[in-house]
This record gives sequence, structure tokens and C-alpha cells, in this order.
Amino acid sequence: QWYQRRVQESEVQTEPYTPEYVTEKGTVPELLTLASLSYTRGLPAGLAEVEMIERAREKRAWEKTLPPVDDVSQLPKRRAMMEELERKEWVIREKEIEKLQQVRLQVLKQILEKREEDNNNTNTERLNAIWSKKQVAKDAKFKKMRTENIKALRKLAAEREKVEGKLSRRNVVSDYSSFASQVYAPQTRVGVFLDRGSELYNVKNRYLNTYEGLLELENSLPDCVTQPRIKLPTLVAGKGGAKKRFEKRLKELDDTAELIKLEKEKQFEVPAPPRFLQKVVRPPPRPPTPSVETPSEEDEKRELAVIFLQQLLRGRAVQNMMQEGKEKRMELIDELRSTESLKPEEDKKIKESKKAARGVQRKQRMMHHKESLANEMLEGMGGKNIGQMADFLSKELVRLQEEQRIHAFALLAERKRRMREAEESGKRQVEERRRMEEDEIWRQMCNCHQGTMETYLEDIIVRSVDKTADEQARQEIQTKAEQINEIAYEMESKRDRLQSENMVAELVYSFLLPEVEKETLRENVKREQRRHILAAHSVIHAQTPDIEKEGGSSKK
Repeated sequence: QWYQRRVQESEVQTEPYTPEYVTEKGTVPELLTLASLSYTRGLPAGLAEVEMIERAREKRAWEKTLPPVDDVSQLPKRRAMMEELERKEWVIREKEIEKLQQVRLQVLKQILEKREEDNNNTNTERLNAIWSKKQVAKDAKFKKMRTENIKALRKLAAEREKVEGKLSRRNVVSDYSSFASQVYAPQTRVGVFLDRGSELYNVKNRYLNTYEGLLELENSLPDCVTQPRIKLPTLVAGKGGAKKRFEKRLKELDDTAELIKLEKEKQFEVPAPPRFLQKVVRPPPRPPTPSVETPSEEDEKRELAVIFLQQLLRGRAVQNMMQEGKEKRMELIDELRSTESLKPEEDKKIKESKKAARGVQRKQRMMHHKESLANEMLEGMGGKNIGQMADFLSKELVRLQEEQRIHAFALLAERKRRMREAEESGKRQVEERRRMEEDEIWRQMCNCHQGTMETYLEDIIVRSVDKTADEQARQEIQTKAEQINEIAYEMESKRDRLQSENMVAELVYSFLLPEVEKETLRENVKREQRRHILAAHSVIHAQTPDIEKEGGSSKK
């Protein structure tokens, strides 16, 4: 609460109220000497203001000790005291100037230290940013080197297996026995994509994908699914009018439902056709029969050859699947054959069937051998073409990578050059700004010292000029006074009484009477001004209580 009150008072605090004042006639309070001070301009008073007040008091006390001006005998003493006071004031002024210069130098030193600190902070931030960028680039380069190293090792391992140049056939048994082989865990870099053909496992149902299927599915559902039946709870017979009110509302709802049902039936009611007149509906005209362009003979032959090749491949795949299934279930076949070997006739048939099967197997082996030879030739030719194409593509890829790498190096070099130019321009601007600031500081210091020296020399010159002028005036006045005295003594010795009376009358007429007239005029002017001042004071004193009341109410 105390802190909150202090904050509120500091936020709403304005300049202190200074009431009006009236001094007694002929009195000058010492407090009025501080009327030039105001809030934030000397008030509240600090050490400098206290020293200034003490100096003002000392000066007033010193002025009281000064000899009067009309005393000619005390003029040298008065002049010496004034020169001593002026010397002291000059010493005080020099001390104040030195203090101001020290404060300015301290502020300038703080500004320079702050600027150096800001420059150091910006340099450290810039170095940290460059270091972080270099670290990121280093990590990316190390990662790229590791991947390239792994690729190179993999290639070396693959080439080491083919040192002798012998092509090893696929071992199906080892592939299916090892769960880490390409059969169970194919690798994407070899060209196998696990998600390929995933659309085959999507559920494609006619009842879900077509509108007619949805209608059939809806018709096949029972009525309890499409038209749910809700049974109302039965009310227990009791006393009172609750049951009657419920039955009355239920009857009203039933009547409303019947009316709504009748309105709907009226809307969808089809008018009865006439008894003897019936409209003959003609079938819509048939659309034109689409025609297909007849392909060329070469395309037909090519398509038939492709279809025949597909049939051969599919038949061969089915035969392989049957053979594999037979080999997998050979034990069951042998067991079934052993159970039926008791019958001699059947044994003969089995032997004959075996011979026939062996012959068929022999023929199949021959056909399989021929097909394998043909497939090997085709695969060799295709592999040769694919190898040449892969070699060409790999070379093109290497060329493109090298071109991109060279382009990237050129871009990096250009970017580094621009960054260095920007850094150099920034440093140059900072140096120029610093040089300009130092020049301005030196210029201001020189101007300050030059102004101080000029004011000091001007004061010395003015004082020396005043002193010499005063001495020359005194000498001239003394010489003129001596000359006038000699002339007056000579005239006094020569003139008679009538001439003396005429001279006195002229002096009185030319000096005394004008002075008396001036004094009377001054008294009249003061009297008129005093009358106006008294009227203004009366008006101000009459309005002072109302202003004080308004000020008190506003403060409350």
C-alpha cells in the first residue's frame, strides 16, 4: 500500500502551489531574493543553491560595509574593496567553469565507454553468428562425406564380390531362409518400393462405390433398421387429473399427425387417368452406333504377339507355382500314394502314370531349359542395353552434379565477396562516424576554451579600459577644476559687488530653479502613481479571499 501510494503521488504530482504575497511598505524580506528560483529550476534547493544564497548574503553584508559614494575621501577604499570582490567573483566563476568542464568530460567519457561496449557487443554477436553458420556448414559437409564414404564402401564391397568376373545365380533357398534378404526386407535404393501396388488391397465393393449398389443394400436391410419403432412407456393408473391431461394431449397429437399425413397424401396424389383415353408412349430414339477405327495390320500383329507373350509368361508362372506347391507338399502326396499302393492294378496304373509324368517332366525340363536359355539371352541383351543406359545416365548425373557444385562454389564466392564488401563498408562508415564524433568533440572543446579565454580577455580589457578612462577623466577634471579656480579667483579679484550679485542671480536662475521645478514635477508624478497603485492594491486584496476559497475547494 505504501509503494502504491508513493507511485500514485509521483504520477499525479504537479508543480507546487505558490500563493500570492504582499509586502509591507518600506520592507524588503530576504525571502524575496529567491523569487527567481522555481520548481525544477533551483527548487528544491541543493548544495549549489545553498552556496549561491550564502554568497548573496555575504554580498549584501559587504555592500552595507561599503563607504558612501558621495564621500570623496573614501573613493580609493571603495575602489579597492570593489576590485577585491570582483577578483573573488572571478575565482568563483573559474571554479564553476572547471566543474562544468569536469562534468562534460565525465559525460563524454561515459558516452565513449558505452559506444565501445556496444561495438564490442555487436562484434561478439557477429562472430557468434559467423561461428554458428560455419558449424552448420561443417556438420553438413561431414554428413555428406559420411554418406559418400558409405556409398563408396558399398560399391567396393559389390565390386569385390565380382573380382573374378563370374555371375552368380540367385539362391532361392538362402533368400527365403534369411529374413534379412531382399525377399522379406527389400531396399528402396535397389529399386523396390514397398508402397507400390498398395491400391490392390483397397476394398472395391459395388455396394459401397455405386449408387445402385447402395439402393440394393438399403433394400436388403430389414425394416427395423430403416424405420425404428419406439414404444411409449405405459402410465401407471393413479389418482388425480395427470392421467386425463396426458390422454388429452396424446389425442391432440394423434389428430395433428393424422391431419399432416392427409395433407401429404393430397400433395403426392396422382390424378386418375381417363377411362377410354390413354397416351401412347413412344420409345426414345436410339443413339447412333459408335464406330471404332480399324487398326493397321502391323499394330494387330504386334498386339497379338504381345498377348501371346503375356499368355506364355502367365502360363509359365502358373506352372512354376504348381511345381512349387507340388514340391512343398511332396510328403503328403507320397503318403497318399503309399496308402493306395496295396492295390496291384492301381500300382500298375501308378507306374504308368509315373512314367507318363516322368516323360512329361522331361519334356517340361527341356522346355524349361530352352525357355531359360532364351530368357538368359534376352536378359543379357536387355542387361547390356540397360547397363549402357545406366552408364550414360550416371555420367550425366556426375556431370550435372559437378556443374551444380561449381555453380554453388561460384555463388558462395560471390556471396562471401559481397559480405566482405558489406563488412568493409560498415567498418568504414563506423570509422568515419567515429572520426566525425571525435572532430566534433575536439571542435566543441576548442570552442569552449576559446570562448572562456575570449570572455576572460574581454573582461580584463574592459576593466583596464574603464580604469584608464577613469584615471584620465579624473586628471582632466582636476586640470579643468584648477583652470576654473584660477579664472574664478582672478574674476573675484577684479569684479565689484554688483557683478557678484548678477552672477549669483544667474546661477540661481539657471541651476536652482530648474532643479526645484524637476523635484515638484517628480512629486506630482509619484502622487499620481501612488493613487493608481493604491486602487490596484484595493482591487487585488478584495479578490484574494475568493481566489483562496476556490483554491481550497479545488484541492479538496
